Amino acid sequence: MNNIGSRIKKRREEKGITQDLMAYELDISQSNYGRLEKDDRRLNIPKIEKIAEVLHISISVLFGEKDENIIQENRGDLEQKDAVIRYDKEHIASLKEEITFLRKLLDNKLE
Repeated sequence: MNNIGSRIKKRREEKGITQDLMAYELDISQSNYGRLEKDDRRLNIPKIEKIAEVLHISISVLFGEKDENIIQENRGDLEQKDAVIRYDKEHIASLKEEITFLRKLLDNKLE
């Protein structure tokens, strides 16, 4: 099992959420959702964002980073949600920059 998929599964199980519910929230079949937990190459940014939203965690947690300062169990507070959204957007932007850099590096090696 992959790292992100195993983290998703662990958090999902801790919260008592079924694969069926996750699949429903992602608008995919349960079998397709099960494959996401086993093969993170199938994950894309919109799916990761939705999974984090359903699990009430930051995207950075799915990537193995700790951010106890942002994530709290009580997510009803609007300011807390805004902080998490801002943090996640920054994290996604950073990941996109890393992907762009790695693609350029790979393209240069292939030339």
